[in-house]
Amino acid sequence: MRTHHAIVLAAALLLLAVIGTPRVQAQTRDRARVAAAVDSLAADALKGGQAAGLTVAVVRGRDTLVLKGYGKADLELDVPTPERAVYEIGSVTKQFTATAIMQLQEQGKLSLDDELTKYLPSYPLQGHRLTLRRLLDHTSGIAGYTELPEFEPMSVRTLPRDSLVALFAAKPFAFAPGEAQSYSNSAYFLLGLIIEKVSGLPYEKYVQQNLFARAGMPDSRYCSNSAVVARRAHGYDFDAGQLKLAGYIDFTWPYSAGSLCSTAGDLVAWNRALHSGGLLSSAAYRELITPGTLNDGTRLRYAKGIVVDSMAGHRAISHGGGIPGFLTSLVYFPDDTLTVVVLVNTMGPINPGRIAYSIALLVLGDRSPQAMAFRGRTADYVGEYRGVGRGSEMVLKVAADTANGLTLAEGDEPARRLAYSGGETFMDARSRYIFVRDAGHVTKVRVEQVAGYTVAIRRPLVGERPVTP
Repeated sequence: MRTHHAIVLAAALLLLAVIGTPRVQAQTRDRARVAAAVDSLAADALKGGQAAGLTVAVVRGRDTLVLKGYGKADLELDVPTPERAVYEIGSVTKQFTATAIMQLQEQGKLSLDDELTKYLPSYPLQGHRLTLRRLLDHTSGIAGYTELPEFEPMSVRTLPRDSLVALFAAKPFAFAPGEAQSYSNSAYFLLGLIIEKVSGLPYEKYVQQNLFARAGMPDSRYCSNSAVVARRAHGYDFDAGQLKLAGYIDFTWPYSAGSLCSTAGDLVAWNRALHSGGLLSSAAYRELITPGTLNDGTRLRYAKGIVVDSMAGHRAISHGGGIPGFLTSLVYFPDDTLTVVVLVNTMGPINPGRIAYSIALLVLGDRSPQAMAFRGRTADYVGEYRGVGRGSEMVLKVAADTANGLTLAEGDEPARRLAYSGGETFMDARSRYIFVRDAGHVTKVRVEQVAGYTVAIRRPLVGERPVTP
């Protein structure tokens, strides 16, 4: 009898091993569904030669739904993109720099409330008070060097780093620290110099020893113009309808704002270590992901090296990157322990952030609030608005459309229709436009972007009575 039961039990276990439990079967179907959808998204991205190749990782908890390379890592040698292709990740570097700063604060070697001149005493503050905190959330007002015309000829040369600091330090502050927010690579360049000064290590060695090694990122490194790197994806630019070799930039300059190289798998490991307590204490981590505020108390969406916002209605911690030849999107959904990585070895029309958004919709579903119908007077908002932009004046042109809504064009870009969110708030993708009235008239708009905040003043229309804000 016992033998009979043993045979039945063994047969049942064998059957389960073959067909799997219902949960395993569901996971297998889910993995196949996501993989097929990502294959389709990648095929669309590569269609028509808009990009050379890309790598995508989609990992939920410990379950890898997708980790795959597509297209070509090298067009000239016709090399398919390997799963562990190494990409330049551009501004995704900033969260590594910010984490290093938080580690050094934990060690008592600096404080976010220290003055910049404590570490760089010769930096000209032009009468302002500037703390490290203002460098981390782009509220310093320091001119961004990547927006300066003088930087282009410098970018291909190897020069002392202080030559770049001298260039942007001589420019006027765009605003007093904490009065607005404008994305500044210069601020993160200065943070790299501070890391070196207080740690006693070159930036690349600090990152290698204290971040890459601890997070389990064997394929990551400070990018090099001369090193031979296994599985390195070559970068391309999309110009005049065709792919070209990426423009050259000396890696002296992206530095702590954008000079790191990594793989999709390593960035998954990074997210796992960063967001599960492997690199920072719980208090330091909370401070890292807490968005900054302006002097007037306005809460931003940029924390320290990362954006803390929502995507498809789900809480998301993210950052994008762009450098000649490469575009990157790294997103973490904390409530769902989901990481999405999209790496593209082409600077062009393919937006990795949109691909990541499409993947989030597929895996998590769409919880975005429903758009509302606008019942107000569009004429109240029509006009031109001007404020502080990234490297130049922001010029917004608001017009009425035929469906009693508003369109907005920034600079020379095509007009985009705004979605109405209630009150005086309109949306365009992840940007918010909150119109402000004085004496019943719309006089300005608060422009809230993921890494920018400014107030743009409305120019009165012809024949309209000016109202002083």
